[in-house]
Amino acid sequence: MPSQRTYNAKPGEVEKSWYIVDATDQTLGRLASDIAVVLMGKHRPEYTPHIDVGDFVIVTNVEGIKMSGKKMEQRHYTWYTGHPGLRLESYQGRQDRKPEDLLYHAVRRMLPKNKIARHMLNKLKIYAGAEHPHQAQQPQPLVGAGKIIASST
Repeated sequence: MPSQRTYNAKPGEVEKSWYIVDATDQTLGRLASDIAVVLMGKHRPEYTPHIDVGDFVIVTNVEGIKMSGKKMEQRHYTWYTGHPGLRLESYQGRQDRKPEDLLYHAVRRMLPKNKIARHMLNKLKIYAGAEHPHQAQQPQPLVGAGKIIASST
């Protein structure tokens, strides 16, 4: 009786696709989790944890992203500069100054904490406006859980 074999993807064996997402009026955390799944490749049947089998994701219009409730004003980024005291900035202030950073850091924290995560993050392309230079890759709208998450043409 032949035994069944488990499939393990090899680097370069899986063909990468390009997806596009319009972030206008999308909730930050829900969008970030859907993007993280695609970057890791968990939406594919060939998913292999130790190989980067994820696809490329283009996100446009991130200046229109939102959070529920008053989180944009009440939550803060804090970081240490090397001098006494901490730097503090609200999510709204960060969105006004660098709209791409909100989504980038939300997705980064949802990826695995290892060396492969850097390769996954390099496949994430975030743009504040509607324009992007990736038309030649013919990106498809990102579909998650049977519905189009957000599409852009």
